[in-house]
Amino acid sequence: MSSPAFQPQPGGGPHPALAGGPIYLDYNATTPVDPGVLEAALPYLSTHFGNPSSGHRYADAPHRALAVARAQVAALIGARAPEIVFTASGSEANLLALRGVVLASGHPRPHVITQVTEHPAVLETCRALQRLHGVRLTVLPVDGDGLVAPAALAEALRPDTVLVSVMAANNETGALQPVARLAALARRQGALFHCDAAQAAGKIPLDITELGADLLTVVGHKMYAPKGIAALYVREGVTLEPVVYGGGQERGLRAGTENVALAVALGTAARLAAEHLADGAATRLAALRDSLHRRLAGALPGRVHLNGPGTGRLPNTLNVSIDGVLGHELLAAAPGLAASTGSACHSGAHTPSPVLTAMGLVRSRALGAVRLSLGRWSTPADIETAATTLIEAAATLGKGTSASSHE
Repeated sequence: MSSPAFQPQPGGGPHPALAGGPIYLDYNATTPVDPGVLEAALPYLSTHFGNPSSGHRYADAPHRALAVARAQVAALIGARAPEIVFTASGSEANLLALRGVVLASGHPRPHVITQVTEHPAVLETCRALQRLHGVRLTVLPVDGDGLVAPAALAEALRPDTVLVSVMAANNETGALQPVARLAALARRQGALFHCDAAQAAGKIPLDITELGADLLTVVGHKMYAPKGIAALYVREGVTLEPVVYGGGQERGLRAGTENVALAVALGTAARLAAEHLADGAATRLAALRDSLHRRLAGALPGRVHLNGPGTGRLPNTLNVSIDGVLGHELLAAAPGLAASTGSACHSGAHTPSPVLTAMGLVRSRALGAVRLSLGRWSTPADIETAATTLIEAAATLGKGTSASSHE
């Protein structure tokens, strides 16, 4: 089924959900559903309603569509279709990978390694495995750019290490971990390697052979598909304990009748992402991101600090702190923008992002951080307006004093 032509530059028109609203700079939180994705999925909520596992003609179209969607997701990461397992979320895919490896390992006290800036879907699962299954857990530190040192992983690996889990890209700073080097170290020790690629898939090229991961998570709502659909790549030969028991769907790893409409949506989103990457989408977004950064830094000299690596990060992600300004106050003073901070609010008190504090940022700078993440419908006009809005909001809130990145 054909999809509407994508026109990233002004003149192509905004996404229907974004028209007339604040400038959307929170694509790392979730993305609007691409109209082509919606168009492809709708028939499987109406006409093609059959159970893909049935043996009659109402199952034919759903069965074929599921196979096509699996192949499309596989193609995005250079995998084979049978290696793709559909799940209901990235958190579930991560659970299947982590718990699945631990319970299938046969070790009475298996050792698992992850790193401190992982998404809670990985960190909290690892901690639950500690409590419930006696897992010995090592959480590696990161440097000032949020990166794991391969030497630190090499030192942490042990004969009883069954799994290493390190994300491809950080959701707050966009930092790209050296996944291929880390996976090679794990493989050399005989451990499996899992990579949460929720933020990276569709934004940068990924090839599972080059990465060397045994398990990899892809999430639909981070790449213009609906919420409620994700996938786990499971390398052929890797044994996992199922996450849902019952029938034989999804290689027996995730029982339950498949949500064909959402699987089709994810497959279509994967196909469109590959097309946009081939057309230079990453280069376009990096140019817009850097333009926004330059505008902010130029108007607020000495006050704007980049959080995360200058290079080696997602092309759409800009995380900055502005001296003398709290991130949540800055965004509150800029109602024309929709963006995020890394802080959390508990009973009116704000706590800094664990990701930024793990990188060594002092409390004031971490609380001043805002994450500005661009996407398919971001335009140069959006960036110009966003920069002006943030600059004016920062001026209104006061200049403050320069903050150091470390105490």
